[in-house]
Amino acid sequence: MEADASVDMFSKVLENHLLQTTKLVEEHLDSEIQKLDQMDEDELERLKEKRLEALRKAQQQKQEWLSKGHGEYREIPSERDFFQEVKESKKVVCHFYRDSAFRCKILDRHLAILSKKHLETKFLKLNVEKAPFLCERLRIKVIPTLALVKDGKTQDYVVGFTDLGNTDDFTTESLEWRLGCSDILNYSGNLMEPPFQNQKKFGTNFTKLEKKTIRGKKYDSDSDDD
Repeated sequence: MEADASVDMFSKVLENHLLQTTKLVEEHLDSEIQKLDQMDEDELERLKEKRLEALRKAQQQKQEWLSKGHGEYREIPSERDFFQEVKESKKVVCHFYRDSAFRCKILDRHLAILSKKHLETKFLKLNVEKAPFLCERLRIKVIPTLALVKDGKTQDYVVGFTDLGNTDDFTTESLEWRLGCSDILNYSGNLMEPPFQNQKKFGTNFTKLEKKTIRGKKYDSDSDDD
């Protein structure tokens, strides 16, 4: 009996909540419709032009990103290319990889998906064997490592899979969330709630570094190898 009463009470609370939410949505729609009804032709035309201008700017920004190599996950051949790439784009994710590391191939799959979804960010990969100077400067010792570069400065690192639930089976959304935590892409979900399960077990702490120039000397990283 007590269980049935609890279920009934929960159902009523849920029903009331849904009714209140529906009422608020209806009131908002009514308000917007009323605003449109009260607009004269000139105001409607200005609103239309404003929206068209916003669409034009968004399209121009998209074309600019595509012209700079956004929208695809690309390999760059050398350290010199790295400096040029991060100079011309505001947000860059660079995967430092090694052919023999199978976890790098796991990351490749997820990064290829995110590169098409997040045009605002450039996604690159660089073979560590072709970038000894850069790896030394950035103190990259764990493979794979993602360097997150914003405005030409290394903002953060994703070292291994620790921040992704500490598993090889992490989802693309988990990586998207982690990159969103560093504001290196536009994440639409809740940054306070990691997508992966067992949040308490794995924890959500990760090291955020102070902004330093790419050519700086002080960079922190784990010392383990793959």
